[in-house]
Amino acid sequence: MDIPTYDDMLAAHDRIAPHIRRTPIRVSHYLNELTGADLFFKCENFQEPGAFKVRGASNAVFGLDDAQAEKGVATHSSGNHASCLSYAAMLRGIPCNVVMPRTAPQAKKDTVRRYGGKITECEPSTSSREETFSKVQAETGGDFVHPYNDPRVIAGQGTCSKEFIEQTEGLDMVVAPIGGGGMISGTCLTLSSLAPETKVIAAEPEQADDAYRSFKAGHIIADDAPETVADGLKVPLKELTWHFVSNHVTDILTASEDEIVDAMKLTWKRMKIVIEASCAVPLATIIKNRDRFAGKRVGVIITGGNVDLDTLPWIKG
Repeated sequence: MDIPTYDDMLAAHDRIAPHIRRTPIRVSHYLNELTGADLFFKCENFQEPGAFKVRGASNAVFGLDDAQAEKGVATHSSGNHASCLSYAAMLRGIPCNVVMPRTAPQAKKDTVRRYGGKITECEPSTSSREETFSKVQAETGGDFVHPYNDPRVIAGQGTCSKEFIEQTEGLDMVVAPIGGGGMISGTCLTLSSLAPETKVIAAEPEQADDAYRSFKAGHIIADDAPETVADGLKVPLKELTWHFVSNHVTDILTASEDEIVDAMKLTWKRMKIVIEASCAVPLATIIKNRDRFAGKRVGVIITGGNVDLDTLPWIKG
């Protein structure tokens, strides 16, 4: 495995600086009182494409040599990585082909197309996604930028925690969602060097808890097609991300579907910001495990805000 290093993260930070936003930190007195913790929210939903994944995507796209760049890039994604890779490719002026589940939120499909990405749809399972992608890549020759199992992507995601530590001193722990593990891996990569005393906690839906079960078992357990409102967290860990999870993550906590939706709604109501269900999982686990976080300074990474406003989970059809 080509495991990314701290120096890779620093190089990514310099490479992507012209193309991303240094996102702000937000606090909520209400949520602090509710949880008994000092919560600091890193708002990656304020990135131009609406998600943290623009960091890893930009690092991959702008790290290509000119010959490969001419062939463009390709990936498979439930939405945010597809949007962010399309955005980065648009900035560089190169083609981007993406495979997306047919059930992916329409808002995310619209964003991909707005940035010039070409979509090929697949069935909502990991096996269908990977099979369809292999055909698309064979036809296009684009450089495969995996949504998370890619050292360039992980190094790029690690730049988020570099900013976080620079913006907020003395964090006892950082909590982030986990699906495939790209953000968590980048968080581990950076904090293990910059702030080794800061614990990394991953948050996952109970109905897509393969990372939790992998963590407890000591090896990767992959679900093919879990069902959860947190659509960005349905994918399994891979070799690179498992390396970081198994070596650096302190614990993985889970939340139910109702707890996730309640936390999403609470964030909209109290913080006045738009977040996806996937990004509400950390707050849901903090509320569920108040005693564990009370009295601590806790960083929470809000990973994205690309929501289909016509199908909000608290609106009954």
